[in-house]
Amino acid sequence: MKSKKPKRSSLIKKADAIFSKFIRQRNADDSGVAECFTCGKRDHWKSLQCGHFMSRRHYSTRWSEDNCQVQCAGCNVFRYGEQYTFGKNLDAHIKQGLAEELNNLSSKTVKYDNNDLLAIIDLYEKKVAGL
Repeated sequence: MKSKKPKRSSLIKKADAIFSKFIRQRNADDSGVAECFTCGKRDHWKSLQCGHFMSRRHYSTRWSEDNCQVQCAGCNVFRYGEQYTFGKNLDAHIKQGLAEELNNLSSKTVKYDNNDLLAIIDLYEKKVAGL
């Protein structure tokens, strides 16, 4: 019996979930508390979100570790990601000019096939296990 090929949409959903878990856990302290990148609110990583500087609709930056940081729901959802503050913080805390680099990169067309998505899932499962 042949195994069923996974749907692209389910692979994207799985890649998003494991990537989000990695982003939220990577800056958490030993008790699991992380800080919102844009407002500084501290909470357990499970209560926070994976915020994207450039929207997830841009596949070229969707799973970029530089493009994504921990955000509270207030900043990420209700204040639409606080993109201006997010960009300023990227330049100040990660690398000067990073916001512009990510903005430019987001306009590039990238197509992921199922094997690419499986590789992303595998990579971030290993990274989460290593945290």
